[in-house]
Amino acid sequence: MSEPEDLSSELDKTRQRFLALVADVRPDLHRYCSRMTGSVVEGEDIVQDTLARAYFALPELETFPQLRPWLFAIAHRRAIDHLRRYERRMGQSLDNLGDVQGEEEPADDALASAEAVRMAVSRFAALPPAQRSAVILKDVLGHSLDEIAALLEMTIPAVKAALHRGRAQLRAAPELQFEEREPSAAIIRYAQLFNARDWDGVRAMLAEDVRLDVVSRVQRRGRAVGQYTDRYATFHDWHFVPAWLDGREVLAVLQSPAHDEPLYFVVLTWLGERVQTILDFRHVAYIARDANLQLAR
Repeated sequence: MSEPEDLSSELDKTRQRFLALVADVRPDLHRYCSRMTGSVVEGEDIVQDTLARAYFALPELETFPQLRPWLFAIAHRRAIDHLRRYERRMGQSLDNLGDVQGEEEPADDALASAEAVRMAVSRFAALPPAQRSAVILKDVLGHSLDEIAALLEMTIPAVKAALHRGRAQLRAAPELQFEEREPSAAIIRYAQLFNARDWDGVRAMLAEDVRLDVVSRVQRRGRAVGQYTDRYATFHDWHFVPAWLDGREVLAVLQSPAHDEPLYFVVLTWLGERVQTILDFRHVAYIARDANLQLAR
C-alpha cells in the first residue's frame, strides 16, 4: 500500500472511531436539531455539521470534554445560526434569545413530555427560539433545568418562563396541512426499477454528474454512484414506495411489500427526468422515527 493510501486508511479508521464514540448521542442530537429547524432533513444537516466541527475541534482541546453537553452546545449554536439565516421569515429577531422573564405556572412535566414527543416536528417551528429550545430539551430529551440554563446561557427563572410559554404556544399551534397529490411519474418509475432490481434501468435515470450521499457512510459523484446500486443488490431488506414528507416527494423504504412501516427514506432531486442528487438515510434509520411520512400507494 502506498503512503497516500496508508494515510487515507488511517484517516478513515479515525473517522469511524469518532462516529462510534458519538453513536449513542447522535439520535438525540437529531431529535433536538430536527425540532429546532422544523425538518428532519435539515435537522440531520445540522447534526452532520455539528459532528464535523466536533471531529476537527477535538484534537485541539487540552482535556477531553463531557461528550453529550459539548456536542449539544455545538448543535445548539449551529441550529441558531441556521435560524438566523431565516430570521426575517420567522418575523422575530434572534438577538434576544435569553430575554424571557416572568413567573411560570405549575405544569405536569410527564403530560407535557408525552405531548411534545407525539407532536409533529414541524409544529415546533411556530415557537420563538428560546421557547423552542427549552421545550425540546426538557420535554423531548429530558434535560434538567440546570442543564438547559447552562446550554442556553439563561437563568433558571428565564428557562421556566420559556418552558411555560413554549408549552402553551405549542399546544395552540395548528398542524401543518399539505395537499394530497399523486406521486410524479418519474419517482414511480424509479421505485419500480429499483424494486425490480433493474440496475441498468436505474442507472439510466441518473444524471451524468449525479451526486450521492449515503448519510454517515459515503459520498460519490458521477460514475462512482454505480457502486450504490451494486451495494443495494446485496441487500434484501428493502422495498421502495413513493411517499410524502412534509409536502415533499420522497421514497419511503419498507422492509418488504408486506410491511407498511417505513424503516428509513431516500430523498431525490431531479434535473428534468434525470436524478441529480440522492440522499439516502439507510444508516441513520432513527431519522424515520420523527419523520411524518405518508405513503403514496
